[in-house]
Amino acid sequence: MRDIGTLLEALPYIREFHGRTVIIKYGGAAMSDPRLREEFARDVVLLKYVGMNPVVVHGGGPDITSYMERLEMPVEFVSGLRVSDEATVEIAKMVLVGKVNKDIVLRLGRHGQPAVGLCGDDGRLLRVERQTAPGGEDIGFVGRIARVNADVLHHIAQDYIPVIASVGADAAGRSYNINADEAAGAIARELGAYKIVFLTDVAGWLRDPADPDSRITQAGADEVEAALPDIGGGMRPKLQACIDAIYGGVGAAHIVDGRVAHSVLLELFTDAGIGTKIHPAL
Repeated sequence: MRDIGTLLEALPYIREFHGRTVIIKYGGAAMSDPRLREEFARDVVLLKYVGMNPVVVHGGGPDITSYMERLEMPVEFVSGLRVSDEATVEIAKMVLVGKVNKDIVLRLGRHGQPAVGLCGDDGRLLRVERQTAPGGEDIGFVGRIARVNADVLHHIAQDYIPVIASVGADAAGRSYNINADEAAGAIARELGAYKIVFLTDVAGWLRDPADPDSRITQAGADEVEAALPDIGGGMRPKLQACIDAIYGGVGAAHIVDGRVAHSVLLELFTDAGIGTKIHPAL
């Protein structure tokens, strides 16, 4: 009977989300654990089957680092951003576009929905500008998104699930690494997405990072913005991307634990949810 109750609980959400665009930033354990990879693919396929328009945006930092170490290339980060010379960007494109992206596309297809792999270069999807680290340090070819060409995604998303690797190019055609959280937020704003979901390796936004039971279930974008100066680590760019998405017109942003199987469905289709929902200021 619990299964029937879960289905009935999901029904109004499925009705509400029908025809809506949902951006999913894919990463962390959900991307590295073989079982969770399969569960994620099933969940995204289900979203498409029930009438939603899912768009997957991914990075792949651990894979890039692994290949760089195998090639004995230096790996360096400044303020959480990978220092990227031309050789690093070349490896990043090879890994993200040639391997990680195609693995995701193949899994989605295997579970019943055709997907199309893209990166920022395709159809001039992501135009970027060079950025520096927050402290002003030169970190090489790391880009900040200046423009998203939504027409590419509108055409593809009618029939396919777009899967986007977080690399792009500037106006002169030079390639750049892009922070995947930032890329997901920018794409969500440009598409006018109904929701954006960030998969991470914690239970959500925690009031006390050392206490997994201190999850904040809901917060307004203004509350998050006020708290942001005191937040560090990997949660800060995710919360910043949530704020940017909300202020850009996205209906809601969610941070969920990708270590939990079916976390996207549990967050979107149940009353309680399992992560943190950030909504426009009331």
